[in-house]
Amino acid sequence: MSSQTKKLLISTITILVLAISYQGREWNLYGTDLTTENTNNIGTFYKVTKVVDGDTLHIDVNGVDEKVRLIGINTPETVDPRTSVQCFGKEASNRMKDLASGKLVRIEYDESQNVRDVYNRLLAYLYLEDGQMLNRKMIADGYAYEYTYLTPYKYQKEFRDIQNIARTSGRGLWSENTCSGSKTLQR
Repeated sequence: MSSQTKKLLISTITILVLAISYQGREWNLYGTDLTTENTNNIGTFYKVTKVVDGDTLHIDVNGVDEKVRLIGINTPETVDPRTSVQCFGKEASNRMKDLASGKLVRIEYDESQNVRDVYNRLLAYLYLEDGQMLNRKMIADGYAYEYTYLTPYKYQKEFRDIQNIARTSGRGLWSENTCSGSKTLQR
């Protein structure tokens, strides 16, 4: 066996060993420990340091500022420079501030989604200390609507069902007195 063939064989074996040892885990290129085993524990909570809008916030993960985009929801825009403030956007942002600012949250990732999006934000479900999921609560209260980006996610059916209840009940952005479900209406 030639020297070059031996090197190729050793490299291939090394890659296979690494692939097997990391099977089921996300490659972490950002220096923060984000493995499911460490962040889905009931006792692992992180402080919300900033609310950007109704579906995006910052948390402190062991001294690292992480921007989190909530999976499965979208709220009317308030900070996107490409669009004007949409109907009920300010209310959605304020509701998220009321619910999450300065609070401790637990992270749940979804195996059907990437850990990060194209903007390097964590993609997650966030739970308050009392067990309430922020994603679910925002939809149920009418401050967000169900949003699927490319692939179905773990709670898609549940979020759609909750949205239907919020819509038929006229909650939040579904109210006739606000947007009647149309985020394009300006106020």
